[in-house]
Amino acid sequence: MEYTFLGKKISGRFTIPSGIVTTNPKILLKIAKEIPQIGVLTTKSIGPEEKKGNREPIIHKYAPGCFVNAVGLTNPGAKEFAKQLSEIKSSIPKDRFLLISIFGSNAEEFVSVAKTLEEYADGFELNLSCPHAKGYGMSIGQDPKMVKEIVQAVKQAVKVPVIPKLTPNTNNIGEIAKSAEEGGADAICAINTVGPGYFTFDGIPVLTNKKGGMSGKGVLPIGLKCVKEISESVSVPIIGCGGISTAQDIIEYTNAGATIIGVGSTLAGMNSVEMKNYFYELENDIQNKTNNANKLLKEVNMQFEKYIVQKVEPLSEDLAVISFDKGITIGAGQFVFAWIFEFGEKPFSALDNNPLKLLIQKKGCLTEKLLQSKIGDTVYFRGPYGKEIVEGKEKKVIIVGGGCGIAALYQLAKEINSKTTEVFFGARDEKHLFYIEELKKCSTVWITTNDGSMGKKGFVTDALKERLEALSEEEKKNIVFYNCGPEVMINAILPIEEKYANKENIFCAIDYVTKCGIGICGACASKSGKRICVDGPFLNRTEVE
Repeated sequence: MEYTFLGKKISGRFTIPSGIVTTNPKILLKIAKEIPQIGVLTTKSIGPEEKKGNREPIIHKYAPGCFVNAVGLTNPGAKEFAKQLSEIKSSIPKDRFLLISIFGSNAEEFVSVAKTLEEYADGFELNLSCPHAKGYGMSIGQDPKMVKEIVQAVKQAVKVPVIPKLTPNTNNIGEIAKSAEEGGADAICAINTVGPGYFTFDGIPVLTNKKGGMSGKGVLPIGLKCVKEISESVSVPIIGCGGISTAQDIIEYTNAGATIIGVGSTLAGMNSVEMKNYFYELENDIQNKTNNANKLLKEVNMQFEKYIVQKVEPLSEDLAVISFDKGITIGAGQFVFAWIFEFGEKPFSALDNNPLKLLIQKKGCLTEKLLQSKIGDTVYFRGPYGKEIVEGKEKKVIIVGGGCGIAALYQLAKEINSKTTEVFFGARDEKHLFYIEELKKCSTVWITTNDGSMGKKGFVTDALKERLEALSEEEKKNIVFYNCGPEVMINAILPIEEKYANKENIFCAIDYVTKCGIGICGACASKSGKRICVDGPFLNRTEVE
């Protein structure tokens, strides 16, 4: 079918709402190239200056298919985002509408951001609806006069369409939409998240921000109501979003007046292939009156479980192994999130699973708190997340870890339990080595330290290169590599390994920032646009390019 939006031919009638999945230009480009059903590409909301946003937890599932989030308008700022867009704009297919979401505290800031990004935009979404960012979003969008003023100011400043995104948290959304139209709005987007809401676990507020916007299946009736009221008040096109997951939901939104359909929270847990298949089936469902896309929905696990610290083994002033009171079902390569109220939430590889053991290195306030743990302290965990390592176990496995990287790979060595598996472990000094005896029980271990205090003095790359050159021709025929460590180490290792294995047999896990674990926030984007938390954490060489 052919679709148009605001005068431009587009490949499909779907979009992913701002703040979900397409928050990084690399992810946005990957989706643009691979999912034609998404004809409108909506970016993360961008402001005048960089905002770090809220400390994790930033999102939680409070009921099946229902989420509460408070990201805090995390963004790199308009100038840096313009630079990022300049690197991908020419590669975006021509039949995609690039809708750049922007925010500000007043009309002047909206105009400033719009002018900075106009060169790359097919249109601007004005975020007048975020429910948990003080001074932005909803606090502006509930005032019809202010909405008109901002829309009018941006419309006069740029030559591309302007689309305000309205809040459902008002009793007069039709009046607000009418004011936006009078200000020159070319279309209306509705709705943003509902609320803010408040959710606790064990009596503790889960979100660090305490309050957050609600999304997912639970807001479907509110979204439909708002779109219906807007369609009865204005004559411009409407982007409808809020709680959509099936073809029937889309039919209801279309009947209510929506032209473009935004699908967001329902994508939780889907990896890149699954998301591509989902949109394909969703389009087929609409055309063929079927319901196959519904079978592809994922039910992600975000439930916390309480663990008690049983043992703390300090290794150095900034490193320790912490053992907990029970085990966890987790596959090799997967990870969990640890949460301590008021100190935040971060992902960790499970060094061991029965009982659960973590390797903790001091990096921030949460890890510092964990290093200070005493027997009997409580830590909350959710997970596991990421794909379990299944490829290559029947081959000669070579594991390379730098620093804390081995923590992500000990389980793989333990599962294979063969002296033909070789582990190369590089560390700063002997105090930053760990689990050596356990590794030796299930593999052949090669150690390097920068200062020569244990093993061979030098870098792990040197030891790896020397050993590979000494392998027999038969051993060289069937190698699979697993690497985990800092990006600089991975980059040094890859040219060495590519001489002995094709790219499909070289797997890497790089320490990207990971915030949600369910593929929604997009913080863990790889260079190829894969999301580490759902597509990884271990990606083969072809997937990280």
